[in-house]
Amino acid sequence: MTLLVAVVTLSAVALGVTLFVVFRLASARPSLPVNLEWLEELSMERYRPMMRLLDSDDLEFLKSTPGFQPEMASRLRKERCQIFRSYLKCLESDFQRVCCALKILMMQADQDRPDLASLLLRSQIAFGWGVLAIQFRATLYSYGIGTVDVKALLKQFDAMRLELGNLTPVSMASAA
Repeated sequence: MTLLVAVVTLSAVALGVTLFVVFRLASARPSLPVNLEWLEELSMERYRPMMRLLDSDDLEFLKSTPGFQPEMASRLRKERCQIFRSYLKCLESDFQRVCCALKILMMQADQDRPDLASLLLRSQIAFGWGVLAIQFRATLYSYGIGTVDVKALLKQFDAMRLELGNLTPVSMASAA
């Protein structure tokens, strides 16, 4: 009986968090300058530093230098986490803008795209969960626990960015 209550409670909490993430992503109203220049600015190169910011190589190098003190590593981790979180905030904003643009294109399309709507919803949920997990891992990392791998989140963003690029009307591309 106790196991059943625990499973139901855990399921309810998971559902609540999922709904919170979906509504949070859906309720954001980012500015949407949908044009070719904006799409080109969404390059993955913008987020490449995220993959190296919390890498342990720099900390290992710092530890090998003469005069190293543990508070130096702690300060470096905290500073890097702040920078990483700034990148993450920009990534979230760009992801929301891409999703919003996809929704607009779907609404203006001549034919329904239930496959794209489903992909969009699944991607928003997965991206939201991914952001929460990365924020948690970044917090642990700032205290010297664990690592942070942002590759899956960047891959998800890139997939939606490419989907938007594929759906952008040719007339928009030629107008630029």
